[in-house]
Amino acid sequence: MDSEALRKHSALHAKPAGLTLHYGTAGFRTAAEQLDHVVFRMGLLAVLRSKAVTATIGIMVTASHNPEEDNGVKLVDPLGEMLHPSWEEYATQLANAEEQELQKVITEICQKAAVNLDKDASVFIGRDTRPSSEKLSQSVIDGIQVLGGQYHDYGLVTTPQLHYMVCCQNTQGQYGKATLEGYYEKLSKAFMALIKQAHCSGEFQRHLKIDCANGVGALKLSEMKPYFPQEVLIHIYNDGTKEKLNHLCGADFVKVHQKPPGGLDMKPNERCCSFDGDADRIVYYYKDSTGHFHLIDGDKIATLISIFLKELLAKVKENFKMAVVQTAYANGNSTRYLQETLKVPVHCVKTGVKHLHHKAQEFDVGVYFEANGHGTVLFSKAAETKIRQLVKEEKDSEKREAAKMLENMIDLINQTVGDAVSDMLVIEAILALKGLTVQQWDALYADLPNRLLKVQVADRRVIDTTDAERRALTPPGLQEKIDALVKKYRLSRAFVRPSGTEDVVRIYAEADTQENADALAHEVSLAVFHLAGGKGAPPQP
Repeated sequence: MDSEALRKHSALHAKPAGLTLHYGTAGFRTAAEQLDHVVFRMGLLAVLRSKAVTATIGIMVTASHNPEEDNGVKLVDPLGEMLHPSWEEYATQLANAEEQELQKVITEICQKAAVNLDKDASVFIGRDTRPSSEKLSQSVIDGIQVLGGQYHDYGLVTTPQLHYMVCCQNTQGQYGKATLEGYYEKLSKAFMALIKQAHCSGEFQRHLKIDCANGVGALKLSEMKPYFPQEVLIHIYNDGTKEKLNHLCGADFVKVHQKPPGGLDMKPNERCCSFDGDADRIVYYYKDSTGHFHLIDGDKIATLISIFLKELLAKVKENFKMAVVQTAYANGNSTRYLQETLKVPVHCVKTGVKHLHHKAQEFDVGVYFEANGHGTVLFSKAAETKIRQLVKEEKDSEKREAAKMLENMIDLINQTVGDAVSDMLVIEAILALKGLTVQQWDALYADLPNRLLKVQVADRRVIDTTDAERRALTPPGLQEKIDALVKKYRLSRAFVRPSGTEDVVRIYAEADTQENADALAHEVSLAVFHLAGGKGAPPQP
């Protein structure tokens, strides 16, 4: 390690005094002007991680659904998965080290993680469309070069595309070609093959309006358009040419406010969907003939995909284990429908994609979605091998046809991470194959009315939870109070959990009516305010 070069370059990306950041589920995220030193140091860390695992590592510069003024950075591990938890610690240490400590911290990481600095390192870089992203990715490159790493800069890509490229590279092309063309070709080929198997997809199926949150998803969908069949007519809105990223649009806005995005003109019963700023989340919605807005969130997406996969798995008659993984935020009626009507096992884990992904890996077919629209499907190596073998060797035509559909689904789904483009194509294919309208999909079950609130507290760490965040262990008396409040309402439940990024406590409540869900959420927020050190004025109903 060239200490002099490190010292010189690090001084060009100086750390602001008194700033402390933590690497969370989404990496680092904050105001863009506070990130220069962080992204430079993540360039350093990516080189160390690459040397430690002898594989290519990804770095994505994005703040996803945050406002345009923010930015962030996250690392991608060799198979396109999120950074290993032990390295999240190193990322936090490195980002917060004072200038004169930097070399010492790097040396410590090398010792702890057995990093051989003589090995080669390779890093793939991607960025979103924020005004600050280009300059920040240049700082990443600076960091990579100081430690002698090689890099490939993909420029503007969606977050899932970068995850995909990293996985392709490290599987020596087994997962696909590590280029944008490779990504478009693989997905469109699988999509076309599935659509061909649809016997009667009526005209109504084909039009789709997409709100791209004024983000990178719009650019990449436009690039992909030539790869789609003529029948698929996608109409892109909020393409980033006029308005600000994520402003009054995007999946997060639609989900939180339960209303359509600005910049998209909805006619009754038209299928519409929204991506988030870096295109790793998707939600669907429509307006009925009375003008009432209907949101179809991650829970209903998981349900649609589960119905389809379960039918196919029954046809191939292999003993594959399938399950759906959710978090405590999943609507109670979605869980009930999956378990009682579909008879699919459901597992609840802590909030955060890494927990869902990890649990889903335990099954032959693991479907996971967060209610916010981030999710995917994982197929075990054994299941994938068996399905591909059936396509080649199965004599029974019905079994072979079902296996072929499963094989196309495996190729269409981005198994590295939730991917709005891939998930959209999966949904469109299933609706066409099953001849379902968006209203019929929505009618599978009715969501229980719910309400999300947040309460500002002096220190979010006073709240500790258990049972996949569904019960509070501390502060004393809080869970008992919640239990008593829940008893007042029908079909109700409520839970509280500390935010992963700011000093707020998040509250979720559901009940038989919206009025009751709102009342329960408010009463729980008051309990949190009084028992967990609320800041400012008490919550108002």
